[in-house]
Amino acid sequence: MALKQVSSNKCFEGFQKVFEHDSAELKCKMKFGIYLPPKAETGKCPVLYWLSGLTCTEQNFITKAGFHQAAAEHGLIVVAPDTSPRGCNIEGEDESWDFGTGAGFYVDATEDPWKTNYRMYSYIKDELPKLINANFPTDPERMSIFGHSMGGHGALILALKNPGKYKSVSAFAPICNPIQCQWGKKALGGYLGSDASKWEAYDATQLVKSYPDSHLDILIDQGKDDQFLSAGQLLPDNFIAACTERKIPVVFRLQQASRFCHPQFYFFIATFINDHIKHHAKYLNA
Repeated sequence: MALKQVSSNKCFEGFQKVFEHDSAELKCKMKFGIYLPPKAETGKCPVLYWLSGLTCTEQNFITKAGFHQAAAEHGLIVVAPDTSPRGCNIEGEDESWDFGTGAGFYVDATEDPWKTNYRMYSYIKDELPKLINANFPTDPERMSIFGHSMGGHGALILALKNPGKYKSVSAFAPICNPIQCQWGKKALGGYLGSDASKWEAYDATQLVKSYPDSHLDILIDQGKDDQFLSAGQLLPDNFIAACTERKIPVVFRLQQASRFCHPQFYFFIATFINDHIKHHAKYLNA
């Protein structure tokens, strides 16, 4: 599969690049950011996938999160894809900020007119890693995932639906129980249909209840004054309760900081990003 380099910038002795490619899963052109640490020039490196939240592109994380120095020090390749298909000319895809463009919710849609293009789950799980492993100096056996808000939801469900695929998982202010919140009900209902039982396959709180073992170390940072926490969109307590019942270790840190609305949440992410990089490096470099 051909890659077109869009940009390349030297950063902490490595390179932050952006590429574009034709996606077989999504039936459109997609962009992703990739940071190649200095170690990638001489050997294979583990890969850490970042999933962004609602309205974001591949640019938000690579320009605002401040992860490059820690990734360089730990020898981690960091991949940041877009959050949805783009330019598919589907009626209604640009009508709201929390559904359609920029809001793929990391599911494989089963409903018309979304099911042909909106297959972000399979894109992140299969197509993108195959593309990365085929074109960059990666160690395919060492892979982890993290994300923010909708992307935190994506990271959690990908790790929980694929035991052993990811060495570790973490999230900033994730949507933990989407079948119980308005964002989730809108997205899952639109992409998967009105049968709510089908939504559970993309709900971290439901998935953790049947996770087959306890070998998954989860780190979550949540801003105490986050307006979406108080509005009942994130529901981390439900997820923590389910993890506790299953004896799955989760470190949940309620921080004296707020995510608020776009674009202010990246101040929160930048404050704690080094902790998350270290969390993943502990498993990826073991």
